[in-house]
Amino acid sequence: MTKKFLKLCTISLLVLSSCNKDDIQQEEIIIEASKQDPLSAQEVVGKIDGSFSQKGSFKWDKADNHMLWSALKNGNNVCSIGFGDSKNDFDRKKSTNATEYQNQILNIIRKYEGKETEKFLLGTDPYLNQLDVIIEKQETVIALRKNKFIRYMEPADFRYFSYKNPYQRSDSESSSGCGLGSETIASTDYTTITPNAKLPWAFGRHNIPSAWSYSTGKGVTIGVVDTGASTANTLLNASFNNGYSSGRTVQRYGVYVDSIWPWSTTTDGVNDKCGHGTSMSSVATAPRNDKGQPVGVAYNSNLIAYRAASNVVLDGYHEQNGVKNAFTGLANNSSVRIISMSMGHIFSVGKIEDGVKYAYSKGKLIFCAGGTSTSFTSFVGVIFPAWMPEAVAVTGIKEASTYQACDVCHTGSKIDFTIMMERTSGNKIPVNSYYDAQGDYVGGSSVATATTAGIAALVWAKNPTWTRDQVLAKMRQTSHLYPNKHPEFGYGMPNALLAVQ
Repeated sequence: MTKKFLKLCTISLLVLSSCNKDDIQQEEIIIEASKQDPLSAQEVVGKIDGSFSQKGSFKWDKADNHMLWSALKNGNNVCSIGFGDSKNDFDRKKSTNATEYQNQILNIIRKYEGKETEKFLLGTDPYLNQLDVIIEKQETVIALRKNKFIRYMEPADFRYFSYKNPYQRSDSESSSGCGLGSETIASTDYTTITPNAKLPWAFGRHNIPSAWSYSTGKGVTIGVVDTGASTANTLLNASFNNGYSSGRTVQRYGVYVDSIWPWSTTTDGVNDKCGHGTSMSSVATAPRNDKGQPVGVAYNSNLIAYRAASNVVLDGYHEQNGVKNAFTGLANNSSVRIISMSMGHIFSVGKIEDGVKYAYSKGKLIFCAGGTSTSFTSFVGVIFPAWMPEAVAVTGIKEASTYQACDVCHTGSKIDFTIMMERTSGNKIPVNSYYDAQGDYVGGSSVATATTAGIAALVWAKNPTWTRDQVLAKMRQTSHLYPNKHPEFGYGMPNALLAVQ
Protein backbone atom coordinates (compact mmCIF):
# COMPACT_ATOMS: atom_id res chain seq x y z
CA MET A 1 0.00 0.00 0.00
CA THR A 2 2.83 2.33 0.94
CA LYS A 3 4.68 1.56 -2.32
CA LYS A 4 1.54 2.29 -4.36
CA PHE A 5 1.06 5.57 -2.53
CA LEU A 6 4.67 6.62 -3.15
CA LYS A 7 4.33 5.66 -6.81
CA LEU A 8 1.20 7.81 -7.18
CA CYS A 9 2.94 10.76 -5.51
CA THR A 10 5.91 10.41 -7.82
CA ILE A 11 3.66 10.35 -10.91
CA SER A 12 1.73 13.38 -9.63
CA LEU A 13 4.93 15.35 -9.05
CA LEU A 14 6.15 14.50 -12.55
CA VAL A 15 2.85 15.66 -14.05
CA LEU A 16 2.93 18.91 -12.06
CA SER A 17 6.55 19.47 -12.99
CA SER A 18 5.71 18.88 -16.64
CA CYS A 19 2.76 21.31 -16.51
CA ASN A 20 4.82 24.05 -14.84
CA LYS A 21 7.56 23.58 -17.39
CA ASP A 22 5.12 23.88 -20.30
CA ASP A 23 3.60 26.96 -18.66
CA ILE A 24 6.85 28.92 -18.81
CA GLN A 25 8.04 27.62 -22.18
CA GLN A 26 7.09 29.54 -25.28
CA GLU A 27 5.45 27.91 -28.27
CA GLU A 28 7.85 27.51 -31.15
CA ILE A 29 6.81 29.84 -33.97
CA ILE A 30 8.24 29.24 -37.42
CA ILE A 31 8.51 32.28 -39.71
CA GLU A 32 8.94 31.59 -43.40
CA ALA A 33 12.15 32.85 -44.95
CA SER A 34 10.43 35.49 -47.12
CA LYS A 35 9.04 37.22 -44.02
CA GLN A 36 12.04 37.17 -41.74
CA ASP A 37 13.13 40.65 -42.76
CA PRO A 38 10.83 43.65 -42.23
CA LEU A 39 9.31 45.68 -45.01
CA SER A 40 10.66 49.18 -45.48
CA ALA A 41 8.59 52.11 -44.26
CA GLN A 42 7.74 53.01 -47.85
CA GLU A 43 6.58 49.45 -48.52
CA VAL A 44 4.26 49.61 -45.50
CA VAL A 45 2.91 52.94 -46.75
CA GLY A 46 2.35 51.34 -50.15
CA LYS A 47 0.27 48.57 -48.62
CA ILE A 48 -1.79 51.11 -46.67
CA ASP A 49 -2.39 53.14 -49.81
CA GLY A 50 -3.30 49.96 -51.67
CA SER A 51 -6.00 49.27 -49.10
CA PHE A 52 -7.39 52.77 -49.56
CA SER A 53 -7.37 52.28 -53.32
CA GLN A 54 -9.13 48.91 -53.22
CA LYS A 55 -11.41 49.25 -50.18
CA GLY A 56 -11.58 52.96 -49.48
CA SER A 57 -10.20 52.41 -45.97
CA PHE A 58 -7.43 50.83 -43.94
CA LYS A 59 -7.41 49.09 -40.56
CA TRP A 60 -4.44 47.63 -38.74
CA ASP A 61 -6.45 44.57 -37.69
CA LYS A 62 -6.62 43.61 -41.38
CA ALA A 63 -2.83 43.77 -41.77
CA ASP A 64 -0.98 40.46 -41.58
CA ASN A 65 1.57 39.75 -38.87
CA HIS A 66 4.53 40.59 -41.09
CA MET A 67 3.16 43.99 -42.08
CA LEU A 68 2.28 44.87 -38.49
CA TRP A 69 5.73 43.85 -37.28
CA SER A 70 7.34 45.80 -40.11
CA ALA A 71 5.40 48.91 -39.11
CA LEU A 72 6.57 48.43 -35.52
CA LYS A 73 10.19 48.15 -36.66
CA ASN A 74 9.80 51.40 -38.56
CA GLY A 75 8.12 53.10 -35.60
CA ASN A 76 10.51 52.76 -32.66
CA ASN A 77 9.04 49.29 -31.96
CA VAL A 78 6.19 50.92 -30.04
CA CYS A 79 2.98 48.91 -29.92
CA SER A 80 -0.41 49.97 -28.56
CA ILE A 81 -2.55 47.10 -27.28
CA GLY A 82 -6.22 47.23 -26.35
CA PHE A 83 -7.71 44.30 -24.50
CA GLY A 84 -11.07 43.12 -23.17
CA ASP A 85 -13.87 40.62 -23.63
CA SER A 86 -15.41 42.51 -26.56
CA LYS A 87 -14.77 45.54 -28.75
CA ASN A 88 -16.68 47.69 -26.26
CA ASP A 89 -14.88 46.38 -23.18
CA PHE A 90 -12.68 49.48 -22.97
CA ASP A 91 -13.46 50.88 -19.51
CA ARG A 92 -10.93 49.48 -17.04
CA LYS A 93 -13.18 50.18 -14.06
CA LYS A 94 -16.09 48.27 -15.58
CA SER A 95 -14.05 45.38 -16.95
CA THR A 96 -14.09 42.19 -14.87
CA ASN A 97 -10.99 40.66 -16.43
CA ALA A 98 -8.78 43.72 -17.03
CA THR A 99 -6.04 42.77 -14.56
CA GLU A 100 -5.95 39.14 -15.71
CA TYR A 101 -5.72 40.07 -19.41
CA GLN A 102 -3.07 42.70 -18.83
CA ASN A 103 -0.94 40.23 -16.86
CA GLN A 104 -1.32 37.61 -19.61
CA ILE A 105 -0.14 40.14 -22.20
CA LEU A 106 2.88 41.07 -20.12
CA ASN A 107 3.70 37.39 -19.54
CA ILE A 108 3.62 36.63 -23.27
CA ILE A 109 5.86 39.58 -24.06
CA ARG A 110 8.30 38.58 -21.31
CA LYS A 111 8.56 35.07 -22.74
CA TYR A 112 9.04 35.96 -26.39
CA GLU A 113 11.10 39.12 -25.96
CA GLY A 114 13.22 37.61 -23.18
CA LYS A 115 13.06 40.80 -21.11
CA GLU A 116 11.70 41.85 -17.78
CA THR A 117 8.58 44.03 -17.74
CA GLU A 118 10.36 47.28 -16.93
CA LYS A 119 12.43 46.90 -20.09
CA PHE A 120 9.45 46.92 -22.47
CA LEU A 121 6.44 48.46 -20.70
CA LEU A 122 5.97 52.15 -21.57
CA GLY A 123 2.73 52.60 -19.66
CA THR A 124 -0.75 51.36 -18.81
CA ASP A 125 -3.78 53.61 -19.04
CA PRO A 126 -5.51 54.15 -15.67
CA TYR A 127 -8.98 54.44 -17.22
CA LEU A 128 -8.86 52.30 -20.37
CA ASN A 129 -8.03 48.68 -21.11
CA GLN A 130 -4.97 49.79 -23.03
CA LEU A 131 -1.19 49.70 -22.68
CA ASP A 132 1.90 50.67 -24.67
CA VAL A 133 4.88 48.34 -24.99
CA ILE A 134 8.12 47.90 -26.91
CA ILE A 135 8.02 44.82 -29.18
CA GLU A 136 11.03 43.86 -31.26
CA LYS A 137 10.33 40.28 -32.34
CA GLN A 138 7.84 39.13 -34.94
CA GLU A 139 7.24 35.99 -32.87
CA THR A 140 5.84 38.18 -30.09
CA VAL A 141 3.38 39.79 -32.49
CA ILE A 142 2.21 36.38 -33.71
CA ALA A 143 1.85 34.98 -30.19
CA LEU A 144 -0.14 37.97 -28.94
CA ARG A 145 -2.53 38.09 -31.89
CA LYS A 146 -3.65 34.53 -31.20
CA ASN A 147 -5.43 35.68 -28.05
CA LYS A 148 -9.13 36.53 -28.32
CA PHE A 149 -8.98 39.02 -25.46
CA ILE A 150 -6.79 41.40 -27.46
CA ARG A 151 -9.09 43.93 -29.12
CA TYR A 152 -6.39 45.58 -31.21
CA MET A 153 -2.64 45.70 -31.74
CA GLU A 154 -1.29 48.73 -33.57
CA PRO A 155 2.04 50.39 -34.26
CA ALA A 156 1.88 53.43 -31.99
CA ASP A 157 4.66 55.46 -33.59
CA PHE A 158 4.58 54.58 -37.29
CA ARG A 159 4.46 58.04 -38.88
CA TYR A 160 2.53 57.44 -42.08
CA PHE A 161 2.55 61.03 -43.31
CA SER A 162 6.24 61.54 -42.60
CA TYR A 163 7.14 58.42 -44.55
CA LYS A 164 4.73 59.19 -47.37
CA ASN A 165 6.09 62.71 -47.82
CA PRO A 166 9.65 62.65 -46.42
CA TYR A 167 10.51 66.01 -47.98
CA GLN A 168 7.53 67.88 -46.55
CA ARG A 169 7.78 68.94 -42.92
CA SER A 170 4.86 67.49 -40.97
CA ASP A 171 4.54 70.71 -38.97
CA SER A 172 4.47 73.04 -41.97
CA GLU A 173 1.61 75.50 -42.15
CA SER A 174 0.37 74.11 -45.46
CA SER A 175 -0.05 70.60 -44.14
CA SER A 176 -0.93 70.93 -40.48
CA GLY A 177 -3.13 74.00 -39.96
CA CYS A 178 -0.46 75.87 -38.01
CA GLY A 179 0.38 79.56 -38.20
CA LEU A 180 0.89 82.27 -35.60
CA GLY A 181 0.35 85.19 -37.96
CA SER A 182 -2.49 87.68 -38.09
CA GLU A 183 -4.48 89.26 -40.91
CA THR A 184 -6.46 92.42 -41.32
CA ILE A 185 -10.16 91.58 -41.24
CA ALA A 186 -11.97 93.11 -44.20
CA SER A 187 -14.81 95.44 -43.22
CA THR A 188 -17.16 93.43 -45.44
CA ASP A 189 -16.56 90.29 -43.32
CA TYR A 190 -18.02 91.60 -40.06
CA THR A 191 -20.39 94.04 -38.47
CA THR A 192 -19.69 95.86 -35.22
CA ILE A 193 -22.00 95.03 -32.34
CA THR A 194 -22.14 96.30 -28.77
CA PRO A 195 -20.04 96.78 -26.75
CA ASN A 196 -17.48 96.98 -29.62
CA ALA A 197 -17.06 93.44 -30.93
CA LYS A 198 -16.71 92.15 -34.46
CA LEU A 199 -19.59 89.86 -35.48
CA PRO A 200 -18.29 87.39 -38.13
CA TRP A 201 -20.31 87.37 -41.36
CA ALA A 202 -20.96 83.59 -41.12
CA PHE A 203 -22.80 83.85 -37.80
CA GLY A 204 -25.75 85.54 -39.45
CA ARG A 205 -26.09 82.68 -41.93
CA HIS A 206 -26.90 80.41 -38.98
CA ASN A 207 -29.05 82.90 -37.04
CA ILE A 208 -26.56 82.93 -34.17
CA PRO A 209 -27.02 86.66 -33.28
CA SER A 210 -30.79 86.17 -33.01
CA ALA A 211 -30.25 83.09 -30.83
CA TRP A 212 -28.37 85.24 -28.31
CA SER A 213 -31.68 86.75 -27.22
CA TYR A 214 -32.45 83.32 -25.73
CA SER A 215 -29.03 81.93 -24.81
CA THR A 216 -25.38 82.91 -24.70
CA GLY A 217 -24.04 79.57 -23.46
CA LYS A 218 -23.86 80.47 -19.79
CA GLY A 219 -23.26 77.55 -17.45
CA VAL A 220 -22.02 75.18 -20.18
CA THR A 221 -18.37 74.11 -20.44
CA ILE A 222 -16.81 73.34 -23.81
CA GLY A 223 -13.64 71.25 -23.94
CA VAL A 224 -11.45 71.95 -26.97
CA VAL A 225 -8.97 69.18 -27.82
CA ASP A 226 -6.37 70.78 -30.03
CA THR A 227 -2.94 72.40 -29.94
CA GLY A 228 -3.76 74.49 -26.87
CA ALA A 229 -4.82 78.11 -26.52
CA SER A 230 -2.63 81.19 -26.71
CA THR A 231 -1.36 82.66 -23.47
CA ALA A 232 -0.50 85.86 -25.36
CA ASN A 233 -4.06 86.91 -26.23
CA THR A 234 -5.75 88.55 -23.24
CA LEU A 235 -9.25 87.74 -24.53
CA LEU A 236 -8.50 84.07 -23.90
CA ASN A 237 -6.81 84.84 -20.60
CA ALA A 238 -7.26 87.72 -18.13
CA SER A 239 -9.96 89.35 -20.30
CA PHE A 240 -11.95 86.18 -20.91
CA ASN A 241 -14.64 87.97 -18.89
CA ASN A 242 -14.84 91.20 -20.85
CA GLY A 243 -17.66 93.26 -22.27
CA TYR A 244 -20.87 91.22 -22.26
CA SER A 245 -19.07 88.05 -21.13
CA SER A 246 -18.98 87.51 -17.38
CA GLY A 247 -18.92 84.94 -14.58
CA ARG A 248 -17.15 82.23 -16.56
CA THR A 249 -13.87 80.36 -16.41
CA VAL A 250 -11.05 79.36 -18.76
CA GLN A 251 -8.73 76.47 -17.92
CA ARG A 252 -5.76 75.00 -19.76
CA TYR A 253 -4.14 71.59 -19.64
CA GLY A 254 -1.04 70.32 -21.39
CA VAL A 255 -0.82 66.60 -22.14
CA TYR A 256 1.46 66.69 -25.20
CA VAL A 257 5.05 65.50 -24.88
CA ASP A 258 7.26 67.18 -27.47
CA SER A 259 9.88 64.48 -27.93
CA ILE A 260 10.96 61.95 -30.52
CA TRP A 261 11.50 59.42 -27.72
CA PRO A 262 8.36 57.46 -26.78
CA TRP A 263 9.56 56.91 -23.21
CA SER A 264 9.66 60.66 -22.52
CA THR A 265 6.89 61.82 -20.18
CA THR A 266 7.44 65.56 -19.60
CA THR A 267 4.82 67.70 -21.37
CA ASP A 268 5.70 70.99 -23.06
CA GLY A 269 3.06 72.97 -21.19
CA VAL A 270 -0.34 74.44 -21.99
CA ASN A 271 0.57 77.19 -24.45
CA ASP A 272 -0.46 76.83 -28.09
CA LYS A 273 2.67 76.78 -30.27
CA CYS A 274 0.74 76.19 -33.48
CA GLY A 275 -2.14 78.68 -33.49
CA HIS A 276 -4.84 76.26 -34.59
CA GLY A 277 -6.17 75.58 -31.10
CA THR A 278 -6.33 79.30 -30.39
CA SER A 279 -8.55 79.81 -33.44
CA MET A 280 -10.87 76.98 -32.38
CA SER A 281 -11.17 78.29 -28.82
CA SER A 282 -11.86 81.76 -30.20
CA VAL A 283 -14.67 80.87 -32.59
CA ALA A 284 -16.37 78.76 -29.93
CA THR A 285 -16.03 80.95 -26.83
CA ALA A 286 -14.27 84.31 -27.41
CA PRO A 287 -15.89 87.07 -25.31
CA ARG A 288 -18.35 89.59 -26.67
CA ASN A 289 -15.67 92.15 -26.03
CA ASP A 290 -15.17 95.90 -26.07
CA LYS A 291 -11.73 95.57 -27.72
CA GLY A 292 -12.87 95.58 -31.34
CA GLN A 293 -12.08 91.87 -31.81
CA PRO A 294 -14.19 88.90 -33.10
CA VAL A 295 -16.78 87.38 -30.76
CA GLY A 296 -17.29 83.64 -30.31
CA VAL A 297 -20.53 81.71 -30.78
CA ALA A 298 -21.04 80.81 -27.09
CA TYR A 299 -19.54 83.95 -25.60
CA ASN A 300 -20.66 83.15 -22.06
CA SER A 301 -19.61 79.49 -21.99
CA ASN A 302 -16.69 78.18 -19.98
CA LEU A 303 -13.65 76.91 -21.84
CA ILE A 304 -11.22 74.08 -21.12
CA ALA A 305 -8.43 74.06 -23.72
CA TYR A 306 -6.17 71.03 -24.03
CA ARG A 307 -2.79 71.10 -25.69
CA ALA A 308 -2.91 67.51 -26.92
CA ALA A 309 -0.79 67.66 -30.07
CA SER A 310 1.66 69.84 -31.98
CA ASN A 311 -0.58 70.14 -35.05
CA VAL A 312 -3.79 68.76 -36.50
CA VAL A 313 -2.26 65.70 -38.18
CA LEU A 314 -2.15 63.04 -35.45
CA ASP A 315 0.87 61.24 -36.82
CA GLY A 316 2.96 60.01 -33.92
CA TYR A 317 3.02 58.36 -30.51
CA HIS A 318 2.93 61.47 -28.34
CA GLU A 319 0.21 63.20 -30.36
CA GLN A 320 -2.06 60.17 -30.33
CA ASN A 321 -1.33 59.57 -26.66
CA GLY A 322 -2.02 63.24 -25.90
CA VAL A 323 -5.41 63.14 -27.61
CA LYS A 324 -6.35 59.97 -25.74
CA ASN A 325 -5.40 61.58 -22.45
CA ALA A 326 -7.32 64.75 -23.30
CA PHE A 327 -10.50 62.77 -23.95
CA THR A 328 -10.24 60.77 -20.73
CA GLY A 329 -9.46 63.96 -18.80
CA LEU A 330 -12.50 65.74 -20.19
CA ALA A 331 -14.61 62.60 -19.74
CA ASN A 332 -13.81 62.57 -16.04
CA ASN A 333 -14.56 66.27 -15.62
CA SER A 334 -18.20 66.49 -14.57
CA SER A 335 -18.48 70.16 -15.58
CA VAL A 336 -17.76 69.39 -19.26
CA ARG A 337 -20.74 68.78 -21.52
CA ILE A 338 -19.32 69.35 -24.99
CA ILE A 339 -16.03 68.28 -26.58
CA SER A 340 -14.82 69.78 -29.85
CA MET A 341 -11.86 68.35 -31.78
CA SER A 342 -10.72 69.64 -35.15
CA MET A 343 -7.87 67.15 -35.62
CA GLY A 344 -7.66 63.60 -36.90
CA HIS A 345 -6.09 60.88 -39.00
CA ILE A 346 -6.98 59.09 -42.21
CA PHE A 347 -7.28 55.72 -40.44
CA SER A 348 -8.40 54.69 -36.98
CA VAL A 349 -6.20 54.80 -33.89
CA GLY A 350 -7.31 52.30 -31.26
CA LYS A 351 -6.32 54.29 -28.17
CA ILE A 352 -8.07 57.44 -29.46
CA GLU A 353 -11.12 55.37 -30.34
CA ASP A 354 -11.14 54.10 -26.75
CA GLY A 355 -10.83 57.67 -25.45
CA VAL A 356 -13.76 58.87 -27.56
CA LYS A 357 -15.91 55.94 -26.44
CA TYR A 358 -14.97 56.58 -22.83
CA ALA A 359 -16.00 60.25 -23.09
CA TYR A 360 -19.23 59.28 -24.85
CA SER A 361 -20.02 56.80 -22.07
CA LYS A 362 -19.83 59.74 -19.65
CA GLY A 363 -22.56 61.62 -21.55
CA LYS A 364 -20.37 64.06 -23.48
CA LEU A 365 -21.54 65.51 -26.81
CA ILE A 366 -18.55 65.14 -29.14
CA PHE A 367 -18.03 67.13 -32.34
CA CYS A 368 -15.20 66.18 -34.72
CA ALA A 369 -13.98 67.68 -37.98
CA GLY A 370 -14.94 65.76 -41.10
CA GLY A 371 -11.58 66.54 -42.66
CA THR A 372 -9.71 69.31 -44.40
CA SER A 373 -7.51 68.28 -47.31
CA THR A 374 -3.77 68.62 -47.29
CA SER A 375 -1.65 67.89 -50.32
CA PHE A 376 -1.72 64.20 -49.44
CA THR A 377 -5.11 63.44 -47.88
CA SER A 378 -7.49 64.65 -50.59
CA PHE A 379 -8.23 61.02 -51.56
CA VAL A 380 -9.87 60.34 -48.19
CA GLY A 381 -13.51 60.95 -47.29
CA VAL A 382 -14.60 61.73 -43.74
CA ILE A 383 -11.61 61.23 -41.46
CA PHE A 384 -11.12 59.55 -38.08
CA PRO A 385 -12.51 59.98 -35.44
CA ALA A 386 -15.35 61.95 -37.08
CA TRP A 387 -16.64 58.76 -38.73
CA MET A 388 -17.21 57.07 -35.36
CA PRO A 389 -20.86 56.66 -34.29
CA GLU A 390 -20.00 58.35 -30.99
CA ALA A 391 -18.88 61.51 -32.80
CA VAL A 392 -20.86 64.20 -34.62
CA ALA A 393 -19.08 64.94 -37.90
CA VAL A 394 -19.03 68.49 -39.28
CA THR A 395 -17.77 70.03 -42.50
CA GLY A 396 -17.74 73.42 -44.21
CA ILE A 397 -19.46 74.84 -47.28
CA LYS A 398 -19.14 77.90 -49.48
CA GLU A 399 -21.31 80.99 -49.47
CA ALA A 400 -23.80 80.02 -52.18
CA SER A 401 -27.48 79.31 -52.79
CA THR A 402 -26.71 75.60 -53.15
CA TYR A 403 -24.57 73.33 -51.01
CA GLN A 404 -20.98 73.35 -52.23
CA ALA A 405 -18.14 71.96 -50.15
CA CYS A 406 -15.40 74.43 -49.33
CA ASP A 407 -12.29 74.05 -51.47
CA VAL A 408 -10.51 71.85 -48.92
CA CYS A 409 -13.42 70.29 -47.00
CA HIS A 410 -14.22 66.57 -46.93
CA THR A 411 -17.80 65.35 -47.26
CA GLY A 412 -19.58 62.01 -47.05
CA SER A 413 -22.37 59.97 -45.49
CA LYS A 414 -20.93 60.34 -41.97
CA ILE A 415 -21.37 64.13 -41.98
CA ASP A 416 -24.10 65.43 -39.64
CA PHE A 417 -23.87 69.23 -40.03
CA THR A 418 -22.39 71.82 -42.35
CA ILE A 419 -21.31 75.37 -41.58
CA MET A 420 -21.07 78.13 -44.20
CA MET A 421 -17.50 79.35 -43.73
CA GLU A 422 -16.04 80.33 -47.12
CA ARG A 423 -17.04 83.54 -48.86
CA THR A 424 -17.18 84.09 -52.59
CA SER A 425 -14.14 86.33 -52.04
CA GLY A 426 -12.30 83.35 -50.59
CA ASN A 427 -12.21 84.81 -47.07
CA LYS A 428 -13.09 82.52 -44.17
CA ILE A 429 -14.41 83.22 -40.64
CA PRO A 430 -12.80 86.04 -38.59
CA VAL A 431 -11.32 84.94 -35.24
CA ASN A 432 -8.93 86.28 -32.63
CA SER A 433 -5.28 85.93 -33.54
CA TYR A 434 -2.61 84.22 -31.47
CA TYR A 435 -1.36 87.65 -30.42
CA ASP A 436 -3.26 90.29 -28.48
CA ALA A 437 -5.45 92.88 -30.23
CA GLN A 438 -5.11 91.19 -33.63
CA GLY A 439 -7.50 89.25 -35.83
CA ASP A 440 -7.18 86.40 -38.30
CA TYR A 441 -9.19 84.18 -40.64
CA VAL A 442 -9.70 80.45 -40.20
CA GLY A 443 -11.53 77.96 -42.42
CA GLY A 444 -12.06 74.33 -43.32
CA SER A 445 -13.97 71.70 -41.40
CA SER A 446 -11.99 72.81 -38.33
CA VAL A 447 -13.78 76.12 -37.87
CA ALA A 448 -17.06 74.49 -38.87
CA THR A 449 -16.69 72.00 -36.01
CA ALA A 450 -15.90 74.58 -33.33
CA THR A 451 -18.79 76.75 -34.56
CA THR A 452 -21.20 73.83 -34.26
CA ALA A 453 -19.92 73.06 -30.76
CA GLY A 454 -20.70 76.67 -29.84
CA ILE A 455 -24.25 76.34 -31.16
CA ALA A 456 -24.70 73.17 -29.11
CA ALA A 457 -23.64 75.13 -26.03
CA LEU A 458 -26.37 77.71 -26.73
CA VAL A 459 -28.96 74.93 -26.93
CA TRP A 460 -27.76 73.16 -23.78
CA ALA A 461 -27.59 76.41 -21.78
CA LYS A 462 -31.19 77.15 -22.77
CA ASN A 463 -32.20 73.61 -21.70
CA PRO A 464 -29.82 72.68 -18.85
CA THR A 465 -31.74 69.56 -17.82
CA TRP A 466 -31.57 67.99 -21.28
CA THR A 467 -29.41 65.01 -22.14
CA ARG A 468 -26.84 64.94 -24.90
CA ASP A 469 -29.27 63.08 -27.18
CA GLN A 470 -31.98 65.69 -26.67
CA VAL A 471 -29.60 68.51 -27.57
CA LEU A 472 -28.41 66.69 -30.68
CA ALA A 473 -31.96 65.83 -31.73
CA LYS A 474 -33.03 69.47 -31.43
CA MET A 475 -30.08 70.61 -33.52
CA ARG A 476 -30.87 68.09 -36.23
CA GLN A 477 -34.59 68.82 -36.29
CA THR A 478 -33.96 72.54 -36.75
CA SER A 479 -31.26 72.21 -39.41
CA HIS A 480 -31.87 73.24 -43.00
CA LEU A 481 -32.19 69.83 -44.68
CA TYR A 482 -34.01 67.91 -41.93
CA PRO A 483 -35.59 65.33 -42.11
CA ASN A 484 -33.79 64.38 -45.31
CA LYS A 485 -30.16 63.63 -44.64
CA HIS A 486 -27.98 64.55 -47.58
CA PRO A 487 -25.40 61.90 -48.63
CA GLU A 488 -22.59 64.48 -48.50
CA PHE A 489 -23.77 67.28 -46.18
CA GLY A 490 -25.85 65.54 -43.51
CA TYR A 491 -28.72 67.61 -42.11
CA GLY A 492 -27.17 70.74 -43.55
CA MET A 493 -26.79 74.09 -41.87
CA PRO A 494 -27.90 74.28 -38.21
CA ASN A 495 -30.26 77.16 -37.38
CA ALA A 496 -29.23 78.42 -33.94
CA LEU A 497 -32.36 80.52 -33.45
CA LEU A 498 -34.77 77.67 -34.08
CA ALA A 499 -32.63 75.36 -31.97
CA VAL A 500 -32.94 77.55 -28.85
CA GLN A 501 -36.61 78.49 -29.23
